[in-house]
Amino acid sequence: MVGPRRRFLRFALGAAALPAASRLVVAQSYPTRPVRFVVGFAPGGPNDILARLIGEWLTRQLGQPFTVENLPGGSSNPATEIVVRAPADGYTILLMGPANAINATLFPNLPFDIRRDIAPVAALTREALVVHPSVPAATVPELIAYAKANPGKLKMAMTGTGSSPHVSGKLFRLMTGVDVEELHYDGGGPALRDMIAGKADMMFEPMSASIGPLRKKTLRALAVTTSERSTIFPELPLMTETLPGYEASATTGIGVPRNTPAEVIGILNKAVNAAYADTKMRARLTDTGGEPLPGSPESFGKVFAGEIEKWGKVVKASGMKPQ
Repeated sequence: MVGPRRRFLRFALGAAALPAASRLVVAQSYPTRPVRFVVGFAPGGPNDILARLIGEWLTRQLGQPFTVENLPGGSSNPATEIVVRAPADGYTILLMGPANAINATLFPNLPFDIRRDIAPVAALTREALVVHPSVPAATVPELIAYAKANPGKLKMAMTGTGSSPHVSGKLFRLMTGVDVEELHYDGGGPALRDMIAGKADMMFEPMSASIGPLRKKTLRALAVTTSERSTIFPELPLMTETLPGYEASATTGIGVPRNTPAEVIGILNKAVNAAYADTKMRARLTDTGGEPLPGSPESFGKVFAGEIEKWGKVVKASGMKPQ
């Protein structure tokens, strides 16, 4: 039996292709009408901003409107299910984010399997998370030492179950063994406000949501959680320098229903990658807090499958349960 991971990577390679004549027609005609760009987050947030940026770019590149539709729904994943059930013709696409990778193992009863039912098209960005402390610590080792010397005293802000801040915080606790109180919030905005007000002590927050408070110096950062330093804040050290092997990032990309013609996927992938070669567009993407991830559908498929595997281990080890 072919496993979900292998099926997911096979879609990335365009296994389900049309006959040569049909492929030529598709390649010459797509897109001929507006494309629905489904985003599982509310308007105004980091994922929505990124989707609208790339949607505007695709509109200019391909000559048809790529219209963003926001369908937030948390663990119910309405956005993903709509794309899974849509015709496999390239006219309904999905913004894939870290929640999709985490939910693949956190929610065992979803009515779809993203590894089987969504074909990867292109990666967009990999975004670092920033460790924000409001405690007397200037480095990650000092933060860990403070937490161990004061068990249960620190309050770690977290957003919804299965979000990047949630699982990144869980991974930190697993790797350090610190005892902290977890404060759960409906979103990053309320959590950051409490951080600034001193009602929470630390948080792992995506760079895109952190840029404002960091630039205003209402919050300070200790480290970034990616394997490479941030372009925007290159002075920040890496978490892995203190905790070898720690890596947490918010990887986003685009997916389409399985069995979408490989030629359509190729057209979309080429158009997205053109954004990274454009100096102004690349700068706009970087300014959202993420590092552009050019590459093929198969490379995005491998990255996303790796994210599912990594966070699946954290879900299991931490005993996380759906809420």
